[in-house]
This record gives sequence, structure tokens and C-alpha cells, in this order.
Amino acid sequence: MTRNDEALHALILAGGRGARFWPLSRKARPKQCLDLDGQGSPLARTLQRLDGLIPPERIWVVTGRDMEAAVRAELPGLSPEHILVEPSGRNTAPCIAWGTQVIGRGAGDDAVVAVLPADHAIRDAPGFRALLASATDAARQTGAIVTLGIKADRPATGFGYLEQGAEMGEWGGRRFHLVQRFTEKPDRITAEALIATGRQLWNAGIFVYKVGAMEDALRAHLPATAQAMIELGRDPGRIADVWGRTDATSIDFGVMERLRHILTVEADVGWSDMGSWDEVGDQLPALPGGRGRARRIVSVDSEGCVVHALDKAVALVGLRDLVVVDTPDALLVMDRRRAQDLREVLRQLAASGEDGLT
Repeated sequence: MTRNDEALHALILAGGRGARFWPLSRKARPKQCLDLDGQGSPLARTLQRLDGLIPPERIWVVTGRDMEAAVRAELPGLSPEHILVEPSGRNTAPCIAWGTQVIGRGAGDDAVVAVLPADHAIRDAPGFRALLASATDAARQTGAIVTLGIKADRPATGFGYLEQGAEMGEWGGRRFHLVQRFTEKPDRITAEALIATGRQLWNAGIFVYKVGAMEDALRAHLPATAQAMIELGRDPGRIADVWGRTDATSIDFGVMERLRHILTVEADVGWSDMGSWDEVGDQLPALPGGRGRARRIVSVDSEGCVVHALDKAVALVGLRDLVVVDTPDALLVMDRRRAQDLREVLRQLAASGEDGLT
């Protein structure tokens, strides 16, 4: 069940480039703007997911200069003034601070903000809207920052972890717990120990809070950023002047890990962060030899492969767990387990002057 909650605004973070989706993703064509499965880009679907809960006039997007054109092209129905373009990349804390300041300037300290990454997949959109409505009630009534958590079912090292503490109440039929501890992207041994406790959720990077609650947290833990936002409130046109004085850090490290009163709720909504070709493979259509999209696939004794080659016929012969991605100017052939090494590919291309490929 959804509702149009007049106190709820959305702040969508669309500044990441998605390096682990090279060569399809580039500086000017980031992951959140890619239609990987033929069903629309993650960014467009993030907005569609809010339909019936948050109207377009209460939706804001933060992105970077390199990807501004691609983001605007994906969101023709959103007011141009609602796309905030950061002067330079300084991680998520300044982005969230700026978006919160803009929303608060128009709606006041009691307005509730839902911060949403632009590049996630969520299969159960109605369930997600209902969960956001429950989190909105919890944030409004407690004044706490609420973070959505995903049940940790394997010792993943690419996610932050939330340890569930005491139950703090029930909103919308869902139980909310105090966050006992944050653990940011642990190594394998630590992740295995965390999973063994049975109290861990993955940090989905989705936060719900009142404007005033986030501003209080920024003043306490990132005072330079808070001061920059105060100056920006006096003169919104000074973003280029004050941006360099904000703290270049993530909201998790800069604020969330330092707070004592954060609530979490388990989000069982078919979530995936679509973080790499390996992970997105399970979201793509089934093909001979694996999953993906291609003009034609021929598979001989092959399985577990991920293929993206819209204009090519691809033959897989005797292959296991490979990624094959074709673009007009680049071809990737990679072991599915080596997705993290794409950053090294980009480093070498940039070092050799091949900026057009990055």
C-alpha cells in the first residue's frame, strides 16, 4: 500500500561512474544511465519506483559535471532545477548535505528526506514504497536517521555491515532496531565472523531522516561541511565558492559511523547493488552459455558466462564464467571473479593517454 506523503522528499545520488562496468560505462555515460537488460536505465527506474509515493516536484538528483548531460537525458520529466550538479567529486557527504540544504530551504527542518542511490535494482517496487513509508514514520516520530539494511547471507567484502541492537519500535508493521555498530567493507575473515553472529545487515546506502536531524549530525561531525551549507543557505549561487571547503568523505565514514542513535529496518525487497558485471549477470536474460544480451549467441560446452554485445554474434566454445562486453571502440574479456581489476585497466588506459576510452 502506498501513499502520497507530503512530508517526504527524495534525494537521488547519481554521481558514481561505475568503473566496474567498463567498457560500457564511461565518464560521460555512467552506470546509472546504462540500459543493461533492455528494461530501462537504473536511474530512470529509481524514479519510476517512487511513483505513487513521492511526486516529481519533491524529487531531487545530485550528479557530476562529466555525466550531467547523460543524467538529464534520462530524466526528461524532472524539472531542470531539481538536478544539482556538483562542481567536483567530493564523495557522498557533501552531496547529501547540499541536497538536504536545498530541500530544507523550501520545506523546512521537519521535512523528511529519503536518500537513494541511482544505480540499484529492486524487484519489489510496491514493497519498497511501503518500506519507505514505514521508515518515514519512524524518522518523523523518533528524530533518528533510519538506514535500510539487507539481510547478510554471505561474507561479502564489498558492503558495509550494520549490527542490529535493541528493538526500538514498530512502524508500518515492521520492526526497527538500533544500529549497534557499523563495519565498513571488512576483509573476508572479518566478514565471516560478522555473518556468524546472525545480527548483521548489509548497509544499502538508503537513508531516511528529517532535514533537521541530518543538519544536526553534520554540525556535530562534519562542521566544515555544515558551515559551508550555512553560507550556501544565505546565497544559493555560491556553490562553486563553498564546495571546496566541504569534507571530501562518504556519509558512512563522516557521519553514520559516529552517530549513536541510528535505526535500521530489514529491507526484503529483492535488492541488488548491481556493483559489477559478475553481480549484474544474474539480473540479465538467460542466453545459451549464460546470461546477457547479444544479437546472436552460439554456445558449445560453455556455461556461466555474461555477454553484452548488442550488435554482434558471439560464439562461446569451451568457456566457463567469463565476461564478454563489446562496444564500438573496446572489447572486454574477463574472468567473472576479477571485476575489481577493471580499475587497474582504467588506470593504465589513463596513464597511456587514452582518456577517450575511460
